[in-house]
Amino acid sequence: MKMVSDEILGTFAPIVVYWAYSGIYILLGLFENYRLHSKKDEDEKNLVSKSAVIKGVLFQQFVQAVVALILFAVTGNSVETLSEENTSIFILVRQFITAMIVLDTWQYFMHRYMHHNKFLYRHIHSQHHRLVVPYAFGALYNHPLEGLILDTIGGALSFLVSGMSPRTSIFFFSFATIKTVDDHCGLWLPGNLFHFFFKNNTAYHDVHHQLYGSKYNFSQPFFVMWDRILGTYMPYSLEHRDGGGFEARPAKEWKDE
Repeated sequence: MKMVSDEILGTFAPIVVYWAYSGIYILLGLFENYRLHSKKDEDEKNLVSKSAVIKGVLFQQFVQAVVALILFAVTGNSVETLSEENTSIFILVRQFITAMIVLDTWQYFMHRYMHHNKFLYRHIHSQHHRLVVPYAFGALYNHPLEGLILDTIGGALSFLVSGMSPRTSIFFFSFATIKTVDDHCGLWLPGNLFHFFFKNNTAYHDVHHQLYGSKYNFSQPFFVMWDRILGTYMPYSLEHRDGGGFEARPAKEWKDE
Protein backbone atom coordinates (compact mmCIF):
# COMPACT_ATOMS: atom_id res chain seq x y z
CA MET A 1 0.00 0.00 0.00
CA LYS A 2 1.45 3.36 -1.07
CA MET A 3 1.80 5.97 1.65
CA VAL A 4 1.38 8.84 -0.86
CA SER A 5 -0.45 8.55 -4.17
CA ASP A 6 1.13 9.40 -7.51
CA GLU A 7 -1.48 12.13 -7.93
CA ILE A 8 -0.44 13.84 -4.70
CA LEU A 9 3.25 13.57 -5.61
CA GLY A 10 2.57 14.82 -9.13
CA THR A 11 0.83 17.84 -7.66
CA PHE A 12 3.19 18.82 -4.87
CA ALA A 13 6.64 17.47 -5.83
CA PRO A 14 7.22 20.24 -8.42
CA ILE A 15 6.38 22.85 -5.78
CA VAL A 16 8.92 21.41 -3.34
CA VAL A 17 11.47 21.13 -6.15
CA TYR A 18 10.87 24.78 -7.10
CA TRP A 19 11.75 26.17 -3.70
CA ALA A 20 14.57 23.72 -2.97
CA TYR A 21 16.26 24.32 -6.33
CA SER A 22 15.74 28.08 -6.06
CA GLY A 23 17.40 28.01 -2.65
CA ILE A 24 20.52 26.41 -4.11
CA TYR A 25 20.74 29.12 -6.76
CA ILE A 26 20.22 31.89 -4.22
CA LEU A 27 23.28 30.59 -2.35
CA LEU A 28 25.32 30.32 -5.55
CA GLY A 29 24.26 33.85 -6.44
CA LEU A 30 26.32 35.11 -3.52
CA PHE A 31 29.34 34.56 -5.77
CA GLU A 32 29.54 37.54 -8.14
CA ASN A 33 31.62 35.64 -10.70
CA TYR A 34 28.62 33.48 -11.67
CA ARG A 35 26.10 36.30 -12.12
CA LEU A 36 24.76 37.78 -15.38
CA HIS A 37 23.91 40.97 -13.45
CA SER A 38 25.45 42.37 -10.32
CA LYS A 39 23.72 42.00 -6.98
CA LYS A 40 23.43 45.80 -6.93
CA ASP A 41 21.54 45.77 -10.24
CA GLU A 42 19.21 43.06 -8.92
CA ASP A 43 18.36 45.19 -5.90
CA GLU A 44 18.04 48.52 -7.76
CA LYS A 45 16.58 47.71 -11.20
CA ASN A 46 13.78 45.34 -10.26
CA LEU A 47 10.41 46.99 -9.82
CA VAL A 48 8.93 44.60 -7.26
CA SER A 49 10.02 43.49 -3.81
CA LYS A 50 11.12 39.93 -3.10
CA SER A 51 8.33 39.53 -0.54
CA ALA A 52 5.74 40.40 -3.22
CA VAL A 53 7.38 37.91 -5.58
CA ILE A 54 7.17 35.14 -2.97
CA LYS A 55 3.48 35.86 -2.32
CA GLY A 56 2.74 35.91 -6.06
CA VAL A 57 4.51 32.62 -6.70
CA LEU A 58 2.81 30.89 -3.76
CA PHE A 59 -0.60 32.00 -5.03
CA GLN A 60 0.15 30.70 -8.52
CA GLN A 61 1.35 27.36 -7.11
CA PHE A 62 -1.87 27.11 -5.08
CA VAL A 63 -3.94 27.55 -8.26
CA GLN A 64 -1.77 25.02 -10.12
CA ALA A 65 -2.19 22.48 -7.32
CA VAL A 66 -5.98 22.83 -7.34
CA VAL A 67 -6.13 22.43 -11.13
CA ALA A 68 -3.75 19.45 -11.03
CA LEU A 69 -5.84 17.63 -8.42
CA ILE A 70 -9.00 18.23 -10.46
CA LEU A 71 -7.27 17.05 -13.64
CA PHE A 72 -6.02 13.87 -12.00
CA ALA A 73 -9.49 13.18 -10.59
CA VAL A 74 -11.15 13.63 -13.99
CA THR A 75 -8.60 11.62 -15.99
CA GLY A 76 -7.82 9.03 -13.32
CA ASN A 77 -9.51 6.09 -15.00
CA SER A 78 -8.12 6.68 -18.47
CA VAL A 79 -4.48 7.14 -17.48
CA GLU A 80 -4.48 3.89 -15.54
CA THR A 81 -5.25 1.81 -18.61
CA LEU A 82 -1.53 1.52 -19.30
CA SER A 83 0.18 0.06 -16.25
CA GLU A 84 3.47 1.47 -15.09
CA GLU A 85 5.07 -1.98 -15.24
CA ASN A 86 4.34 -2.29 -18.95
CA THR A 87 5.44 1.21 -19.88
CA SER A 88 8.65 0.90 -21.91
CA ILE A 89 11.49 3.39 -22.00
CA PHE A 90 10.50 4.17 -25.59
CA ILE A 91 7.00 5.16 -24.50
CA LEU A 92 8.31 7.29 -21.63
CA VAL A 93 10.74 9.11 -23.93
CA ARG A 94 7.98 9.68 -26.49
CA GLN A 95 5.70 11.06 -23.78
CA PHE A 96 8.42 13.38 -22.47
CA ILE A 97 9.28 14.74 -25.92
CA THR A 98 5.61 15.16 -26.84
CA ALA A 99 4.92 17.00 -23.59
CA MET A 100 7.96 19.24 -24.11
CA ILE A 101 6.88 20.19 -27.64
CA VAL A 102 3.27 20.81 -26.61
CA LEU A 103 4.32 22.98 -23.66
CA ASP A 104 6.83 24.92 -25.75
CA THR A 105 4.33 25.50 -28.56
CA TRP A 106 1.57 26.69 -26.25
CA GLN A 107 3.84 28.97 -24.24
CA TYR A 108 5.59 30.47 -27.28
CA PHE A 109 2.40 31.65 -28.97
CA MET A 110 0.68 32.77 -25.77
CA HIS A 111 3.83 34.51 -24.55
CA ARG A 112 4.40 36.26 -27.88
CA TYR A 113 0.78 37.38 -28.09
CA MET A 114 0.98 38.89 -24.61
CA HIS A 115 3.90 41.01 -25.79
CA HIS A 116 2.27 42.18 -29.00
CA ASN A 117 -1.16 42.89 -27.57
CA LYS A 118 -0.71 46.22 -25.80
CA PHE A 119 -3.64 45.71 -23.43
CA LEU A 120 -2.47 42.25 -22.33
CA TYR A 121 1.11 43.41 -21.92
CA ARG A 122 0.21 46.51 -19.93
CA HIS A 123 -2.28 44.84 -17.61
CA ILE A 124 -0.99 41.26 -17.38
CA HIS A 125 2.41 40.27 -18.77
CA SER A 126 4.25 43.40 -17.65
CA GLN A 127 4.02 42.04 -14.10
CA HIS A 128 6.56 39.33 -14.95
CA HIS A 129 8.85 41.94 -16.54
CA ARG A 130 9.02 43.90 -13.33
CA LEU A 131 11.95 41.53 -12.83
CA VAL A 132 14.40 43.27 -15.15
CA VAL A 133 17.11 41.24 -13.47
CA PRO A 134 15.65 37.72 -13.12
CA TYR A 135 16.45 35.49 -10.17
CA ALA A 136 15.59 31.89 -9.38
CA PHE A 137 12.47 32.04 -7.22
CA GLY A 138 10.99 34.73 -9.48
CA ALA A 139 10.60 32.21 -12.31
CA LEU A 140 6.86 31.80 -11.68
CA TYR A 141 6.18 35.39 -10.71
CA ASN A 142 3.34 36.29 -13.08
CA HIS A 143 -0.06 37.91 -13.08
CA PRO A 144 -2.49 35.19 -11.83
CA LEU A 145 -4.29 35.13 -15.19
CA GLU A 146 -1.01 34.68 -17.06
CA GLY A 147 0.00 31.90 -14.68
CA LEU A 148 -3.30 30.17 -15.37
CA ILE A 149 -3.05 30.57 -19.16
CA LEU A 150 0.64 29.91 -19.78
CA ASP A 151 1.70 27.55 -17.03
CA THR A 152 -1.40 25.82 -15.69
CA ILE A 153 -3.29 25.31 -18.95
CA GLY A 154 -0.04 24.66 -20.82
CA GLY A 155 0.91 21.99 -18.30
CA ALA A 156 -2.54 20.41 -18.47
CA LEU A 157 -2.37 20.25 -22.28
CA SER A 158 1.09 18.67 -22.24
CA PHE A 159 -0.14 16.08 -19.73
CA LEU A 160 -3.27 15.21 -21.73
CA VAL A 161 -1.75 15.20 -25.22
CA SER A 162 1.30 13.16 -24.21
CA GLY A 163 -0.87 10.55 -22.46
CA MET A 164 1.51 10.30 -19.52
CA SER A 165 0.41 8.77 -16.24
CA PRO A 166 0.38 10.63 -12.92
CA ARG A 167 3.60 8.83 -11.97
CA THR A 168 5.35 9.95 -15.14
CA SER A 169 4.05 13.48 -14.60
CA ILE A 170 5.94 13.62 -11.28
CA PHE A 171 9.22 13.44 -13.17
CA PHE A 172 8.18 15.56 -16.16
CA PHE A 173 6.81 18.50 -14.19
CA SER A 174 9.68 18.37 -11.70
CA PHE A 175 12.09 18.47 -14.65
CA ALA A 176 10.16 21.34 -16.27
CA THR A 177 10.23 23.19 -12.96
CA ILE A 178 14.00 22.80 -12.61
CA LYS A 179 14.46 24.00 -16.20
CA THR A 180 12.24 27.05 -15.64
CA VAL A 181 14.07 27.99 -12.44
CA ASP A 182 17.40 27.57 -14.23
CA ASP A 183 16.26 29.84 -17.09
CA HIS A 184 15.48 32.62 -14.61
CA CYS A 185 18.30 32.12 -12.12
CA GLY A 186 20.53 34.85 -13.58
CA LEU A 187 23.63 32.68 -13.17
CA TRP A 188 26.06 31.26 -15.70
CA LEU A 189 27.46 28.27 -13.85
CA PRO A 190 30.41 26.17 -15.05
CA GLY A 191 29.39 22.61 -15.95
CA ASN A 192 25.67 23.41 -16.11
CA LEU A 193 24.22 20.60 -18.26
CA PHE A 194 21.21 22.69 -19.23
CA HIS A 195 23.57 25.13 -20.97
CA PHE A 196 25.19 22.23 -22.82
CA PHE A 197 22.01 20.47 -24.01
CA PHE A 198 19.66 23.44 -24.49
CA LYS A 199 20.11 26.60 -26.54
CA ASN A 200 17.22 27.97 -24.50
CA ASN A 201 19.11 28.68 -21.31
CA THR A 202 19.76 31.29 -18.63
CA ALA A 203 21.48 33.80 -20.92
CA TYR A 204 18.97 33.24 -23.75
CA HIS A 205 16.07 34.14 -21.50
CA ASP A 206 17.98 36.97 -19.84
CA VAL A 207 18.17 38.64 -23.27
CA HIS A 208 14.37 38.58 -23.41
CA HIS A 209 14.11 40.37 -20.05
CA GLN A 210 16.21 43.28 -21.31
CA LEU A 211 14.66 46.20 -23.20
CA TYR A 212 16.53 45.43 -26.43
CA GLY A 213 15.32 41.83 -26.41
CA SER A 214 11.71 42.20 -25.28
CA LYS A 215 10.35 41.32 -28.75
CA TYR A 216 12.70 38.37 -29.17
CA ASN A 217 13.50 35.01 -27.56
CA PHE A 218 9.93 34.21 -26.55
CA SER A 219 10.56 30.45 -26.45
CA GLN A 220 10.31 28.67 -23.11
CA PRO A 221 11.13 26.47 -21.38
CA PHE A 222 12.97 23.94 -23.57
CA PHE A 223 13.66 24.57 -27.26
CA VAL A 224 14.22 27.63 -29.49
CA MET A 225 12.57 26.18 -32.61
CA TRP A 226 9.64 28.60 -32.78
CA ASP A 227 11.91 31.63 -32.40
CA ARG A 228 14.06 30.36 -35.24
CA ILE A 229 11.14 29.41 -37.50
CA LEU A 230 9.23 32.67 -36.98
CA GLY A 231 12.14 35.12 -36.95
CA THR A 232 12.13 36.12 -33.28
CA TYR A 233 15.49 34.54 -32.45
CA MET A 234 18.12 36.96 -31.16
CA PRO A 235 21.62 35.46 -30.93
CA TYR A 236 23.83 36.76 -28.16
CA SER A 237 27.42 36.74 -27.03
CA LEU A 238 28.45 36.09 -23.45
CA GLU A 239 31.11 38.52 -22.28
CA HIS A 240 32.93 39.09 -19.01
CA ARG A 241 31.51 41.98 -17.02
CA ASP A 242 33.66 44.57 -15.28
CA GLY A 243 33.70 43.71 -11.60
CA GLY A 244 33.18 40.00 -12.19
CA GLY A 245 30.57 37.77 -13.72
CA PHE A 246 29.13 37.76 -17.23
CA GLU A 247 26.84 39.77 -19.46
CA ALA A 248 24.68 38.58 -22.36
CA ARG A 249 24.75 41.03 -25.28
CA PRO A 250 23.24 40.90 -28.79
CA ALA A 251 25.67 39.15 -31.13
CA LYS A 252 27.60 41.40 -33.50
CA GLU A 253 26.16 39.70 -36.60
CA TRP A 254 22.62 40.47 -35.35
CA LYS A 255 23.43 44.13 -34.67
CA ASP A 256 25.00 44.49 -38.13
CA GLU A 257 21.85 43.34 -39.95
